[in-house]
Amino acid sequence: MKLSSRDNPLLRQARSVRDGKIDDLMFIEGLRLAEEALHSGLEIQAVIYSDEIAEKHRAARFLGAVALVCSCMASVSEKLLMTISYTKTPQGIILLAKQPESGKAKLDTSEERAPLLVILHGINNPTNVGAILRSAEAAGATGVITTPNTADPFSPKSLRGAMGSAFRLPIWRAADYSDALSWCAEQNIKTVCADVRARALYTDINWTTPRALIVGAESTGLSHVDVAAADDAVRIGMQGEVESLNVGVAAGILLYEAARQRN
Repeated sequence: MKLSSRDNPLLRQARSVRDGKIDDLMFIEGLRLAEEALHSGLEIQAVIYSDEIAEKHRAARFLGAVALVCSCMASVSEKLLMTISYTKTPQGIILLAKQPESGKAKLDTSEERAPLLVILHGINNPTNVGAILRSAEAAGATGVITTPNTADPFSPKSLRGAMGSAFRLPIWRAADYSDALSWCAEQNIKTVCADVRARALYTDINWTTPRALIVGAESTGLSHVDVAAADDAVRIGMQGEVESLNVGVAAGILLYEAARQRN
């Protein structure tokens, strides 16, 4: 169908999802991310696309494929698409999709390989959250836990940074920090903090056993209380006068050391 008014109910719904006012839906923008959503088997409720992108071969092929699983397909002008786009320059296509189920029940600890989890504690930058999710999937992590002050991994900005990883990784959202650590203890998963004050280097510990890596807020890191509650703490050695690394970079380094040992 063709939409011509910005007050159309579907476009109003899209704005609400974009702004985080509808809890169970995600606002997915851009062809590449839309393809990831389709390939990941998400429940896609609506597709809104521009007249211009529909004329391009790759986009036309995607629209044909997504039409098999989604009955709500709407075309709009580029100008109208701008009224709902999350980015300054519209990406030509927007999907409204059901968020994957989250919760500790989604974290499978019965795998043949030892679990490798990532706990995001108070990381309020959605770009960093998305980058960590992407690194986590690439390094073979088995799941992610976020605490209440962490940016929503299903927000538009986080989704762009994760580039599809948020669709596939099991996630337990908004878990209380102490509850997350207690659950890890019950599952015999040792928790390890990334902390610039730690004595041990990240290469000194055994990552082949069940582990949950804890990374903290960009500006302050983890508090002394947070670190004390975990089983272990490690640091990344740095030269020069650099005091710390971006949390996304630090998480990637630690996760790939875990992957190196496990592989």
